[in-house]
Amino acid sequence: MKTYEQLYIDGKWIAPCGTGTIDVIDSGTEEIMGRIPEGVEADAESAIAAARVAFDAWAATPAAERGEYLRNVAANLKARTDELAGLIAGEVGMPLKLARAIQVGSPVYNWGAYAKLASEFQYEERVGNSLVVREPVGVVAAITPWNYPLNQVTLKVAAALAAGCTVVLKPSEIAPLTAFVLAEAIHEAGLPAGVFNLVSGYGPVVGEVLASHPSVDMVSFTGSTRAGKRVSELASATVKRVALELGGKSASVILDDADFAVAVKGTVSACFLNSGQTCSAHTRMLVPEARYEEARALAKRAAETYVAGDPRNETSRLGPLASAAQQARVQQYIAKGIEEGAELVTGGAGLPDGLSKGFFVKPTVFGRVHPKATIAQEEIFGPVLSILTYKDEEEAVRIANDSPYGLGGAVWAGSDERAVGIARRVRTGQVDINGGTWNMAAPFGGFKQSGFGRENGVYGLEEYLELKSMQFRV
Repeated sequence: MKTYEQLYIDGKWIAPCGTGTIDVIDSGTEEIMGRIPEGVEADAESAIAAARVAFDAWAATPAAERGEYLRNVAANLKARTDELAGLIAGEVGMPLKLARAIQVGSPVYNWGAYAKLASEFQYEERVGNSLVVREPVGVVAAITPWNYPLNQVTLKVAAALAAGCTVVLKPSEIAPLTAFVLAEAIHEAGLPAGVFNLVSGYGPVVGEVLASHPSVDMVSFTGSTRAGKRVSELASATVKRVALELGGKSASVILDDADFAVAVKGTVSACFLNSGQTCSAHTRMLVPEARYEEARALAKRAAETYVAGDPRNETSRLGPLASAAQQARVQQYIAKGIEEGAELVTGGAGLPDGLSKGFFVKPTVFGRVHPKATIAQEEIFGPVLSILTYKDEEEAVRIANDSPYGLGGAVWAGSDERAVGIARRVRTGQVDINGGTWNMAAPFGGFKQSGFGRENGVYGLEEYLELKSMQFRV
């Protein structure tokens, strides 16, 4: 069991002000796999004060020097790849092979990418008689989710540090252990005291202090739309900058001339990655009414290859969900889909065959789902795919946009040109064209209730920079 008894504040591991602890539960065994401190308001306030004091010196540190610190953090994390992958497999449930490549490989890459960006980015430019400079926004509060715990931390913390901001991080209490390993990696890299601070705890306690505190200049939050609304409400009192990456109900639109075998398989994969615990998961598959039976059979076949098993087994393809609460939530949605009359193609209620413990659910596909059905409108966050049908392109676009969310999506067609034509009409932050692969340099973020602000690459760096214009006499 991995136990942490201290918080990381002002460059030191210190005892928390409270006495509470939080157990971290292994998603595959339901046993305690770790324990962390339950931070309180005073801990958050101490971390904010430390970040405030450290800000001026860190902001004045040459960008290339900041980049060198980040490069060392990347190396320290890479050296602990197996340990980090094992923790995430336990906390979140992503199978070990995928966790190593995605949940650890991506953050290591991104720390290195922001190290490079820190020194290469053009922080100032001449515009007529003005010098336009980009300066760090200040003290940043980063509040992060449990589904991609290290990567979502990285996209906020690495970008903010590269920009010259100081940071207070509150990781999810469900999957916090990799954040503590990150704090160790940062400490080992020798970042100045107060530049990075870690306070674990619950959102209504630590998170609310971070979102509302007048000494915090910006809050970056990834999580549910409900919690994002609360963060935005609290932050508004001090008119601080807010970045929100929230829920999604992404549509994969398969046009009549697409390669259906490839498109359906790709959609199922994009839905079931990380057991569906991905905000941009393609959970609605839109197919022509005339080809529903073909799509249904292909989806059933693809879904049934996702055999659930121990996430620490290198051969497992589908792991458990991250918590008992999430397992119960997904089971309720499956029951709701059946109750509202959707066709159960495969999967359904209960544990997968052969499993008696762990937060597992059956990989599930529903067919002939009405666009207004609960499972077509609400984010489920589990391996549940809904197949919807459309009569023509106009209806396909209308259904794809018939959602309060707008985070991800896909269009499959006989040509990229035709797919792009539809993609331009879908109101969402990212669209994969004919199976286009993830690009860590492209902006990621949402339209509508999926939030605002962007992460990844130079776009993520710019979120943490303020613009200042200095005018000269002509």
